[in-house]
Amino acid sequence: MSKFSALVVNKVDDQFTVDIKQMTFDDLPSGDVTIRVAYSSVNFKDGLAADPKGRIVRSYPFIPGIDLAGTVVASDDSRYREGDEVIVTSYELGVSHFGGFSQYARVPGDWVVPLPKGLTLKGAMVLGTAGFTAALSIQRLEENGLKPDKGPVLVTGATGGVGSIAVSMLSLNSYHVAASTGKESEHEYLHHLGAKEIINRGELTPEKISPLDQQRWAAAVDPVGGKTLAYVLSTTQYGGSVAVSGLTGGGEVPTTVYPFILRGINLLGIDSVYCPMATRLKIWERLANTFSTNRLLDDIATEVRLDELPEVLSRIVKGNVRGRSVVGLQ
Repeated sequence: MSKFSALVVNKVDDQFTVDIKQMTFDDLPSGDVTIRVAYSSVNFKDGLAADPKGRIVRSYPFIPGIDLAGTVVASDDSRYREGDEVIVTSYELGVSHFGGFSQYARVPGDWVVPLPKGLTLKGAMVLGTAGFTAALSIQRLEENGLKPDKGPVLVTGATGGVGSIAVSMLSLNSYHVAASTGKESEHEYLHHLGAKEIINRGELTPEKISPLDQQRWAAAVDPVGGKTLAYVLSTTQYGGSVAVSGLTGGGEVPTTVYPFILRGINLLGIDSVYCPMATRLKIWERLANTFSTNRLLDDIATEVRLDELPEVLSRIVKGNVRGRSVVGLQ
């Protein structure tokens, strides 16, 4: 194939565009491994990359997409051969290095993860960065003492990508899950994923947040941040942990030191971008073991075409996407 399709964002002076363009291999950046992309996925960061005010893309024109899964077609890295099925997420992909919203991609070999046994290429992208972040959050919580008998685990932003996968993964591991959402229409969806109780989003953002409130959660997975995180910290049980991975609710957290010094709360920062490769491989294996024989991934995902992507990117920034949107590129 001498030409292939990709979603390209561009900004010239005050003119910002998001278009499907024809590209050639000469347009791709340098890298050790060239991949025919089968699937990508849509993340909040991708939505920001397609927004002129998103402050994600560092230079234009640019191909966004922080996740991809596909088949190696050429490699200068001895670890990978033509025909290998692989995953690439994180690092500079879709930020300063052309990303996954393209039928072909070229990346450094050190970014590549072999597709774990039990996962399909599509399944890997239903998970993608969101699933990886959810699993890494749960892993860190468990390393800090979380067990199913400790009490309920709160998941904020539960209908989003990280939230949906966290709810299902915790439920499959016998945790009592309390899922927070502001969408009454999504209660049935969250119960289907395994949530035992639904918490109204407004309950987590009271007008006045007490430094220490009633202890409710053994732990929390929080991709929201902001005022929500402050309330979650004030209501986490003694010795509990909160894994924070996002800021859809804002970057400022109006809290105090009291949850930390009077209840011994652990605030765990979750970074999926530069997570060490040894941990990355371990988390992908855990995801494969959890979901390889479970059909919940099908319930979380909606597949879209490349030409439908601009509209989906617009909706995810507005919080109007449920679960995961997977982009088919074959």
